[in-house]
Parts: sequence; C-alpha cells; structure tokens
Amino acid sequence: MTYRTSSANGRGALFASLALLVILAVVAIATRPLAPIDETRYVSAAWEMWLRGDFLVPFKNGEPYSHKPPFMFWMFHAGWALFGVNDWWPRLVLPLFSAGALLLTYLLARRLWPQHASLGGQASLVLVSALLWIVFSTSVMFDVMLAFWVLFGMHGVLAASDGKRRGFAMLGIAIGMGVLTKGPVILLHLLPVTVLALWWNPGLRWGRWFGGVVLAVLLGAAIALAWAIPAGMAGGEAYRNAIFWGQTANRMVESFAHRRPFWWYLPLLPLLLFPWFVWPGLWKALAHHRKLGLDRGTRFCLAWMLPVFVAFSFISGKQPHYLVPLFPAFALLAARVLADRSSFGVGLPALLAAALGGVLILAASGQIAALHDQVAALPPVWPGVLLVLLSLMAWVAGRRGFPPVLNLALLGASMLALLQLAAMRSVEPLYDIKPMALAIKQVQDEGRMVANLATYHAQYQFLGRLEAPLVELRGADVVPWLATHPEGYAVIYLKDSQNLDAISARHKQAYRGGAAVLVDARTAAGLLAAHVE
Repeated sequence: MTYRTSSANGRGALFASLALLVILAVVAIATRPLAPIDETRYVSAAWEMWLRGDFLVPFKNGEPYSHKPPFMFWMFHAGWALFGVNDWWPRLVLPLFSAGALLLTYLLARRLWPQHASLGGQASLVLVSALLWIVFSTSVMFDVMLAFWVLFGMHGVLAASDGKRRGFAMLGIAIGMGVLTKGPVILLHLLPVTVLALWWNPGLRWGRWFGGVVLAVLLGAAIALAWAIPAGMAGGEAYRNAIFWGQTANRMVESFAHRRPFWWYLPLLPLLLFPWFVWPGLWKALAHHRKLGLDRGTRFCLAWMLPVFVAFSFISGKQPHYLVPLFPAFALLAARVLADRSSFGVGLPALLAAALGGVLILAASGQIAALHDQVAALPPVWPGVLLVLLSLMAWVAGRRGFPPVLNLALLGASMLALLQLAAMRSVEPLYDIKPMALAIKQVQDEGRMVANLATYHAQYQFLGRLEAPLVELRGADVVPWLATHPEGYAVIYLKDSQNLDAISARHKQAYRGGAAVLVDARTAAGLLAAHVE
C-alpha cells in the first residue's frame, strides 16, 4: 500500500469516527435528559454565573461553588452569548471537545508513527467506540474536556522532544487550561511521560529537557493563577481558602474515608473499554508486537498510560471516569499493534453484544422480574432484536475479512446507541426533573419561598431558570421552618411512589427510584408527621 493510499484511508477512518460521534451525540440528546445530580449541578453553576454577570466565581444555589474550576462553565457562557440561553448548547460542548480529541489523537499518531499514515484514523475509531469514552463524550462532565488538554499537552511533549521550543509552551498551556478545567490532576496525567522521556526518546539532553518542563509547569501555574487570584479576591475568604487549599485537603480526606482497593479498576476494564478489551485479536497483536520490539511511539504510549493508571490504582478514592484521559493512549497503542497483524475475527465481542441484545429482549417481554420496580415502563423489544442481528452481521463480516477495527467500532457504537434507545421510555421519566423545576419556578414567581428537604445540589436552578435559591433544610431545621413559613412550599423526596396519588401536591413525579413532591408547608408537615422520608 502506498503512503498516499494509506493516508487517504486514515482520513477516511477519521471522518468515520467523527460521523459515529455525531450519531451518538444525537441519540444521547434525544433519549435522555440532563441527569441529576452531576449534570444538572454543573449547568446550574454556569446558569447562576450567567444570571449574576459574574464570570470569575462559580455559584451553586446562591453560594460560591469551589468544587470545580470555571472553564467548562465559560464554554457554556460562550454558546449562550451566541445563541441565547438554551438547554441544547451545554449538551453539545462535550461532543465538540470529544471531536477535538479525536482530531488530536489522529494527529498524534502521525507524529508518533509518520511511516504509518493510516494509524491516526484507526486510533480515532478505537477511541470513539470505547464504551466509557462514548458515555462521557455525551455527558456534561469534565473528563473528556480534560482529555482534550492532555492530548494537547502530549503534542507539546513530542514537539519539545524534537527540539522545538514551542513544545514546552504548548505543554504549559495544556497544564494551565487543564487546571482551569478540572484542577491540578492534569499534572498527574502529563508529568510522568516527561519524567520517562529518556526511556521513550533516548539521547535527550536531560538538563535542557527538565529545565523546559519546569518552565512549562510555571507557565501553567501562571495561567491558572490569572483566574484563581482575582476569583479568590472576589469570592471571599472561605472561597479563597477552598480553591487554594481546602479543596485539595478535603479531597484527600474524602479519598481515604471512602477507600477502594488498589485492584478496583482491573475488573472494570473489560466493560469500560468494551469492545476492545475483550477482543482476543488485540491481545494476540500486542503479544506479536512485543516480540518484534517496542518502537518509540509504543514506548511513549506506555509511559503515558501505565504510570498514571498505577497512580490512580493506589489512590484510594476511585471513580471510573478518572481513567477517561488515558483512553487516547490506549487507542493509539491498540492501533499501532494492530497495524502488524489485523486479520482477526470479532467473535467474542459480537457474542457478548448479542447476549446483551438477548437480555434486552427478555426485559422487554417482562421476563426479568427484578426490573419491574426499577423502571417507569418496560423497554421496547426492537432494540434488542436489532442488536442481536447487528452482532451476527459483525461476526459474519469478520469471518469474511471485513476490516476488524471498523467492524468493532461500528458494533461498539451501535450497541450503546441501541441501549440508550431501549432505556429511553424506561429510565427517562425517573430522571427528567424539568417538570419539577418549572413547577418550582411558578411558585417562586408567586412570591413564595421554596425549601428542599434534603441536601440540595442545585439540580432545579437551570432547568427551571430559577432566579432565587432554594432553602436547604435537613434534620431539626425542617419543622420550625415549615411552622414559620405557612405560605411556603417544600420539595420532599419519598422512598417509593406507591402512595403518590393520595398526596395533594403542586407537582409530583417519579424520581430516581422513588418520588418527589412539591407541596405546601401544611401538607409537608403532615407528610413528615407520617414518617415519610
């Protein structure tokens, strides 16, 4: 195959990956609402900044919000400035950053393996179809955005290793923007590969190299401080202490208070990286590549991925999405090893996808009894049937020599799209809290106060376009407030929705396995007296 043909194939694969991302984003936006508590909280923080005209300090329910930096909120503001405040723009920001990450992955492969022009497109296909990447590319969370800056920083690292000074500037920009996106964790993603540079790129002048890395860190700190210093001054002492020290200290305390064993991520990898991690062809190709010897690009990917994974494994506080910025490294490594041997079938991933289709069919027919009380309605049968058929087609195509990377990418993307379509009418009513938010807005517009009788995560602020905070009440504060605010209303959360029809409420709905009701103070007091949580 000529370089020109290989390059054209790589671009075609890149376009295919972007097309899959568009389809997945459309399906996600069409099938599920902004999910409480995280997605609604983050959009509400941006809404309160917008409402106040304060673009330095994020707010949550009327109080400075120190848990997250403001970059994602700024991206929401940029779209609202262009298109007006709307629900759809925040849902598009993360797919746009995911598309940028696919492009950066494609270009990074060309830097690492210039002799293999098609690898970039193959890597983008692996990335866009990995299960956890798809989920967080279509969710209002920070991790794909952080992955974008990690990739930008890796381009800087490679440019610097080739003797280009601008590479250190790119690394510094990535550090600064990563801090503004999700905090100092960006250093954990970017610095190990620089420390191991003499392994993946022998011959570097270590003094010049590490001097450049230090300057890049200082540049990143300057970018972050350009926001943090004025924000700390504007947000008050408590907010200032939180963003400069309290946040890090609190996360360390919480991490050790919720310990998970060091091996916790390992059994999740087949699911998080489905379909690639369960594909025997990938592991056979990796073993073959290891026998041939590790090239510079492979060493770079390992130096990027393995130390960070080990570090996250030994940090006791763990969440699956912490690994998302490592997925491009996995995709690049997978594309490289498969370039040497790519004639594999896709039997096991296809079999597992077909098994999931069978489960969906059983769920739709009411054969899974445990599901009945957990969903608003049984799913339709057609997504399960279609997934079984697509799995069979993928298996047949693999046996007939269809390119396995494209085959598996189509299977992985189709599986998640059909799963969301199947769950739409079953799960959406349990998580769509916009009707409750609009009901709260009506009560506030009448001049009445509304209390939330639980920890409040500002989940209603944006969806209802609320301009006043809710009163957060818990424990001993609840009864006195209800007694002194007889004209007020309260949102109460019930353990189940079985007796919902008997409750006189301004609004009531299913909510996360139970129910939520908006009731006047007198009714709220009666519910509490009846020992309803």
